[in-house]
Amino acid sequence: MEEKKPQQKFDYQLLGRVIRLAGPYRALFIGAGVLSIVLALLSVLRPKLVQIMVDDYIFKYDVPGMTKIALLFIGALILESVLRYTFIYSTSVLGQSVIKDLRIRVFNHISGLRLKYFDHTPIGTSTTRTINDIETINTVFSQGAITIVADLLTVFVVLAVMFSTSVQLTLICLTTMPFLILASYIFKEKVKASYQVVRNQISKMNAFLQERISGMRVIQIFNAEEQESEKFRTINREYTKANLNSILYYAIFFPVVEIISAAALGLMVWWGARGVIGDTVTLGALVAFPIYLNMLFRPIRMLADRFNTLQMGLIAAERVFKVIDRTDVIKNKGNFTPEKVEGKVEFKDVWFAYNAKEWVLKKLSFTVNAGETLAIVGSTGSGKTTIINLLSRFYEIQEGDIKIDDRSIRDFTLDALRARIAVVLQDVFLFSGSVLENITLRNPEMTREEVIEAAKLIGAHEFIENLPGGYDYQVMERGATLSMGQRQLISFVRALVYNPDILILDEATSSVDPETEAVIQYAIEKLIAKRTSFIIAHRLSTIRHATNIMVLHKGEVQEFGSHDELLEIEDGHYRGLYEMQFVGSAVDG
Repeated sequence: MEEKKPQQKFDYQLLGRVIRLAGPYRALFIGAGVLSIVLALLSVLRPKLVQIMVDDYIFKYDVPGMTKIALLFIGALILESVLRYTFIYSTSVLGQSVIKDLRIRVFNHISGLRLKYFDHTPIGTSTTRTINDIETINTVFSQGAITIVADLLTVFVVLAVMFSTSVQLTLICLTTMPFLILASYIFKEKVKASYQVVRNQISKMNAFLQERISGMRVIQIFNAEEQESEKFRTINREYTKANLNSILYYAIFFPVVEIISAAALGLMVWWGARGVIGDTVTLGALVAFPIYLNMLFRPIRMLADRFNTLQMGLIAAERVFKVIDRTDVIKNKGNFTPEKVEGKVEFKDVWFAYNAKEWVLKKLSFTVNAGETLAIVGSTGSGKTTIINLLSRFYEIQEGDIKIDDRSIRDFTLDALRARIAVVLQDVFLFSGSVLENITLRNPEMTREEVIEAAKLIGAHEFIENLPGGYDYQVMERGATLSMGQRQLISFVRALVYNPDILILDEATSSVDPETEAVIQYAIEKLIAKRTSFIIAHRLSTIRHATNIMVLHKGEVQEFGSHDELLEIEDGHYRGLYEMQFVGSAVDG
């Protein structure tokens, strides 16, 4: 996925949308805003007290008065520190609360997207959106919008007090301000561009690492470590370069600001000293002005960085909202929620294409009665797996209808539909966790006793009990410590314990050895008993006893009938496959 170039103009609508995320925490948001106003007013109190102390008490040798002002100064300092802590803590809590809700919202939305999104989007990119980008949105609240408002209020209040104290000194101090504003603008633009490059490189690195680590077995099998390492070095080099560029701008900007600040201080001291001698400026004002000057330059210096942080938070927000705004979700408008279905399945004139150019299924029609088993065979790309994806509504058909018990699957809620269908895939995915958790998927309604009963029914109990820890054996990521046959048996138990009315087996025996296949074949017979079943298999030994066999060719039904009926078709495709697998192997034997 290509990353969007950085925006040239500040997007106020996007900022408003991000701010609205804080709606559930309105009190916290308003509280932080009020604190920013109070802190802006309170911040000028300390230098004002210093000026009063110098002008009214020190040179008049008024020790009690000095003590009183000193106590006020300490009190103001303590109060400001407490309020500053509260402000920083509340904005951080606000940011973390918002992104906590946003993570859940994004994850739930991604979970509801059509499989087409995952077909075209690298997992690393989705991970970046859900973790890195959402974490960046936190800065909009903790270091961005509210903090910027607080800094701006401080600048205006300090300027107002400075002008009321001495117009001449204030104007002298402001002579360097154009240089500071120019430096801040250049810094903001440069860092914004470099940050966008950093985000792009993070996304590329996440996608690369996720894919290579998941496919490490293939990399090692084909001895491709060196070329993949070189690719990673290139990506890592670009990522490091992007970070160094952003650091370079910081390294230049802050010394420049210090020089400008020092120049302003020098001008102020030069002019102020003349004013004190000429009796046009009080000594208290001269002592207080360096504090005012620091309070003025510090927010302005930080504003560039914070505005840039805000801008980057908005860029991250735009990418996250781009995921949230995706409309390619399965429309869950049905309201039919049966606790059980009989299992009659009908495809009626179904047309489907993953893209507008190529039809995968063409006017496909067939019926499977309740309790029957339909085996589907055909060459790669004929549409076998597409059929099971459509039945579970992972994709939407373009034309025609799919019915269960004479009712369109669009009438079902997605939860109700998928609760009645279980799918066992060729590539079994197991999560990190115990065998029991992988079977129940942490469904609290399923008990250990139900799992053990299901495992015994299909002959998997003995193998699970022999694992270290039995049902509590900790499975490594993707089931790496288990054989293909063991993972397949666990997936069968998982399917059975959910007690589906419709069962789909997609190449469930294609990757196991003949000895394990016998165990799995027994499990399959137990699974499909009294259930409507779909079996996709290249090994015809697993489908000989199916009620009917459907031969697909380029998305169309080429042959349909029982095993014996299809064998009677001269020059039939199924008969050719059967003779190739069984007659040929017998001759070889």
